[in-house]
Amino acid sequence: MPKPAAFVSTLFHAQGNPDKVTVALTMAVNAVQKGHSACLILMAEGVALGVPGAAEPISIGAPFEPAADLLKKYLEEGGRVAVCKSCMLHNGLSAEQMDPRFEIITAPDVIDLLMGATGSLQIS
Repeated sequence: MPKPAAFVSTLFHAQGNPDKVTVALTMAVNAVQKGHSACLILMAEGVALGVPGAAEPISIGAPFEPAADLLKKYLEEGGRVAVCKSCMLHNGLSAEQMDPRFEIITAPDVIDLLMGATGSLQIS
């Protein structure tokens, strides 16, 4: 079971929906900056963001920061990223392709994180 987090966000999108990726990362950064423990769960197509460098081309412009900068800030400030294992496999990706800083989790782990969170945000 992964370590609990006060703020849990699920992200179901990747490069195909840069607005949702940017909003999810912006909210996750704000959660850690407010002192909350946070975990961003990549699910469905969102697992593509688990590949190192995948956030690099995502930038929707002001007032938002580029996704890669948001992800860097989020991780530096203690935020965690988890990748849904079933979604990863379904999308033809492997654990070896994922950023080593990210956790690979299962469906029961997703439920545990969501049920243990003080607050959550689903970007679907």
